Amino acid sequence: MRTRFPEFRLGPVLATSFTGTLSERHGDAVERIPTPQRLVDWLAVYGLAVDSCTAAQLDLARELRESIHAAATAAAIEEALPASAVLVINNRSTHGRAAAVLTPEGRRRWRLGPASAVEDALGVIAADAISVISGERDGKLALCASPTCRAAFFDTSRSRTRRWCDMNTCGNREKKARFHAGRRTTPPRTA
Repeated sequence: MRTRFPEFRLGPVLATSFTGTLSERHGDAVERIPTPQRLVDWLAVYGLAVDSCTAAQLDLARELRESIHAAATAAAIEEALPASAVLVINNRSTHGRAAAVLTPEGRRRWRLGPASAVEDALGVIAADAISVISGERDGKLALCASPTCRAAFFDTSRSRTRRWCDMNTCGNREKKARFHAGRRTTPPRTA
């Protein structure tokens, strides 16, 4: 019998979507890549298909995820980047040997090496994190306003004032909580 895993929270930015594979960091944490196969599944969704993943490679992925989250969080609140996180991100980036290739449709796709596919995929994620954290891309790193989430996300909205990592989850949950809190404090109507 196959265990049902939480759905992936997908976003347009590879690096911050990767950090979203662990959500509700300040509440009841939800691990979305609990097994090597789930990492394989997540990578495939982002066009980084690999045939398999070992437990050791999953550990490398989680270490990278937490390092990106730590560095993105520091960047979002304008603090110094943690040296240990920078080291992990840089190591993963330089160990990957993925190549960008152009498809006939004019899109970029990643070609991963057959012997080091997971490491190559992690290198792509690390390189994306570097471009986001360093400010090379048009947008702003921010933290989700949900007190239990606090996920780092990349805000590309025109005003750069987005509050939630995902409106369908954190945003809706917070709006519902405010609505119900308002209903509890509103005095009952009298006829």
